[in-house]
Amino acid sequence: MFTGLIEELGTITAIQKLPDAARFTITGKTVLADAHHGDSIAVSGVCLTVVEQTADSFTADVMEQTLAMSTMRNATVGTAVNLERAARAGDRLGGHIVQGHIDGTATVLSITPSQEWRVLRFSLTPAIAPLVADKGSIAVDGTSLTVSNVSDPHDIEQWFEVSLIPETLIATTLGERVVGDRVNIESDIVARHVHRMLAFQMPAPPAFDSAPASSIAAPPAIASEGL
Repeated sequence: MFTGLIEELGTITAIQKLPDAARFTITGKTVLADAHHGDSIAVSGVCLTVVEQTADSFTADVMEQTLAMSTMRNATVGTAVNLERAARAGDRLGGHIVQGHIDGTATVLSITPSQEWRVLRFSLTPAIAPLVADKGSIAVDGTSLTVSNVSDPHDIEQWFEVSLIPETLIATTLGERVVGDRVNIESDIVARHVHRMLAFQMPAPPAFDSAPASSIAAPPAIASEGL
């Protein structure tokens, strides 16, 4: 489990293609300070497990399913990635609860610069759109962000926007995004569960079968003895 607060930028230094997976080697320093074999590290929002490590890099296996639904399938040597260690119990939750289990990808539709902010608009697929709410939380390439605007549910093209402060632009890969780039997105876990529950048509509870008063047997008489 993560918080979506990126700790450092890393770089993919090697990719080994396997029949149904790939093995990535990624540079890092902060995230490796206390890393051990089997630890989880979020790589641009994708939770990966450390299988090998050196003083300044770690290697992780990426399954075919993860490759298919994330930006990692198009990653190349030299690609910059956001890195975050798993959260520890007792830490401050500065972002929001991020699992590292992405819903899929989104495409940068537009970038609107301003004096202090930069507004990025991303596409949404019909399956993910119901999980994204205005002022709700979303993780973009593993970065915890607040949705600043969202399309109307009846719009043909669904999208959401985030407003990025200078610190986020500098400390994450989002500052380098351009129109047409794809990013990993993970919706809020609460939205996922609510959406799943609403997908089931829960049957109404059975009506209470109350018998007419006249058919209800009176309690047996209790013989009382005089004192």
